[in-house]
Amino acid sequence: MRKPDRKSIIEGHELRYEYLHYDDEGKVDSSYEALKGVDLDVKEGQFIAILGHNGSGKSTLARQLNALLIPTGGTLFVDGSDTRDESKVWLVRQAAGMVFQNPDNQIISSVVEEDVGFGPENMGVPTKEIWERVRKALTAVGMMEYRKSSPNRLSGGQKQRVAIAGVIAMRPKCIVLDEPTAMLDPGGRSEVVGTVRQLNREEGVTVILITHYMEEVIHADRVIVMDEGKVVMTGTPREIFSRVEDLKKIRLDVPQVTELAYMLKQSGVPLPDGILTIGELTEELGKLKGRK
Repeated sequence: MRKPDRKSIIEGHELRYEYLHYDDEGKVDSSYEALKGVDLDVKEGQFIAILGHNGSGKSTLARQLNALLIPTGGTLFVDGSDTRDESKVWLVRQAAGMVFQNPDNQIISSVVEEDVGFGPENMGVPTKEIWERVRKALTAVGMMEYRKSSPNRLSGGQKQRVAIAGVIAMRPKCIVLDEPTAMLDPGGRSEVVGTVRQLNREEGVTVILITHYMEEVIHADRVIVMDEGKVVMTGTPREIFSRVEDLKKIRLDVPQVTELAYMLKQSGVPLPDGILTIGELTEELGKLKGRK
């Protein structure tokens, strides 16, 4: 029996956004179009990764998903609400929670559990339920043992996990992460991405991850590549990273192991395109050895 199609939680059509620059008299003296007709369809429960170099429009798109920016052209619906409708902004932000680059900009309390409970409290959630949400959110990100700690005593990766817990506690259907690991070391990046993958797999939370770290997207359901305000590629991680030359043309890299496999193939080793992990490369090289 065929399973029913999943509902679209985010639907964008011909999205455009123009930044305006004003002179000293308050008149527009220049403009820059950061999004140029972007279409977007995200199903509930998907893990979507959005790639692009600086200036590609990916962060502008991320801010549209939480109604921090409103389209200057086209339409965007988040969980059925039109982001241009001012009366629906609260619904949009309840459906799509945002996590930014710097966790210090999102953490406002001096105790971890109080910070995580801040969002639900503002939503008018009853006190008893707030603390239950805090417990579940901190458990989900592996930070329950730090609930009484000061955020100032945490590592960068731990702070980002607390920021994610604060979003989870508000029970959004979708979490949008705008380069959440950009300021972290490799250990912190691994912590955060692992937490996000677990939330997606075990809790069914829709995830949209904006990043420029190629290794972070290999487990995504779908990858969207942006350049100069447009979507220029979309597909599975394997499909996207099979197009090494196309990615290099728009100043993007590929995962290191994918690059190594590509170079080996260029030198005559008969390997498949789109190898994503060391395990896959080892397996393919083992097959070649076994044929000799």
